[in-house]
Amino acid sequence: MKQIRGHIFLFVMVLLAPVLFYAQKPTYTHADSLKGCISKERSWWDLLYYDLSVTFSISDSTISGFNWINYKVLVPGEVMQIDLMQPMQIDSIFYQKKKCTWKRDGDAFFVNLPVVQIRGMENKILIYFHGKPKVAKLPPWDGGVVWQSDSNGFPWVSIACQGMSARVWFPNKDHMYDEVEGCSIRITAPDNLVSVSNGRLKSLSKNKDGTSTSNWQVNNPINNYSIIPYIGKYVNFNDTLLGEGGILDLNYWVLENNLEKAKRQFRQVKSMIHCFEYWFGKYPFYEDSYKLIEAPFLGMEHQSAIAYGNDYMNGYKGRDLSLTGYGMNWDFIIVHESGHEWFGNSISAKDVADNWVHEGFTAYAENLYVEYLYGKKAGAEYVIGTRQAILNDKPIISDYNVNSGGSIDLYYKGANMLHTIRQLVNNDSIWRALFRGLNKTFYHQTVSTSQIEIYMMAFLNMDLKKVFDQYLRTTKIPELEYRIENGKLFFRWTNCISDFNMPLRIVKMQGTEMIFPEEKWKEVPFKDATLNVDANFFVKTKP
Repeated sequence: MKQIRGHIFLFVMVLLAPVLFYAQKPTYTHADSLKGCISKERSWWDLLYYDLSVTFSISDSTISGFNWINYKVLVPGEVMQIDLMQPMQIDSIFYQKKKCTWKRDGDAFFVNLPVVQIRGMENKILIYFHGKPKVAKLPPWDGGVVWQSDSNGFPWVSIACQGMSARVWFPNKDHMYDEVEGCSIRITAPDNLVSVSNGRLKSLSKNKDGTSTSNWQVNNPINNYSIIPYIGKYVNFNDTLLGEGGILDLNYWVLENNLEKAKRQFRQVKSMIHCFEYWFGKYPFYEDSYKLIEAPFLGMEHQSAIAYGNDYMNGYKGRDLSLTGYGMNWDFIIVHESGHEWFGNSISAKDVADNWVHEGFTAYAENLYVEYLYGKKAGAEYVIGTRQAILNDKPIISDYNVNSGGSIDLYYKGANMLHTIRQLVNNDSIWRALFRGLNKTFYHQTVSTSQIEIYMMAFLNMDLKKVFDQYLRTTKIPELEYRIENGKLFFRWTNCISDFNMPLRIVKMQGTEMIFPEEKWKEVPFKDATLNVDANFFVKTKP
């Protein structure tokens, strides 16, 4: 068992490496602030649309192109922050055919517009760029552009950039709080390859120089790191699903050699979407379809274009992260990355510090899928099983405005916190209504942890402030200290924040009972010889 746990721990550490990278940073730099803060050069304008055209030169691993950035003026301003990561270069910037000047500060460009922008106006700038972008060393964790070849020697290119965001390959407004309301992506690549991206294919044209250009259009808000090209020797097969939003198109793009395997493995998609629509509400991007695209890396939640690289096997690369066995009955990448369509892509965090809203809810969705397949007991066993991966090294929520993520525990500690709150609610109809309400209220929005907390407490009519603070903002797992004497149970909370008072269910010979521990000792009649705490609560005991 120790050896198995070691292997699982290693795989969880690899899975969550980008978060760990941020969590280990002891100090913040000027570059962190440029990336993480909503600066005055960002706050005066609101993103509306990207019209992006990019040419991929596979022979020398370079890209070039231009991006029209459409925006609305919120308050008067004249200096705009645009982000593009070194060694990429901006060639020129135009506003209404007038050339703009700029000052570069690391990966940030401060662009001087020729006229003061007037509140309420909708304008656009045109940015030409080129360069040899950062190559991914270990995608998706150490990200960048992926230049690979498939088993037949054909080029296979994509990008994995959640940690560093899309500034690694094209100029944009690189902050999570502001998403474009839609975008157009034109990809030019060799015409013997197929180019796929987010949304729907609007046109495909062959060029005289041996390349082709595909134009993909996204009709929903989308975060920067989700805008991704896939270039390879792809074949396509399709299906449809009758869901809560009507007919949902299911599109699958895979390498030629893997077509039959994909047709078998991707059958899981329908049950997964039915499950998540039951719990969370309709799939958020019917207009843009649902796609799984084989990628030269493990996977990523690119909106309406999920990256898939799990080698057509169940589990996480053939392993069960919960150690229960249930995780071997479904494909982790299909389920987890698709779950982000609801939490991460539709409901998006405004700041990296709040990424538990993406990962905690989506890790909890894994448990709900197990429950959908095998029943409530199995789902509970799965999420409880994931506790062995929790490190409690740092708080889940980190510092704001400096592009800093918290602990890797935002996945399974976040999921177990939600599972614990479910026990406090103790009504699955209300619990389901909560998740559907979250997705309806914050549909296609960026949010903060505070907004999620306030909504949950109001909807449930429960004061969960101390629960959120305990699990999200400390590394402490509450401990129930107790003793049994003379037919009584004496108990209190320890290892907790001040005034922590979460109720707890205990299991007795004659059934279950809720007790209400506080920091001071309390007592209740108790006839059992030993104390058993309901394992669904993420707590420890201390006799």
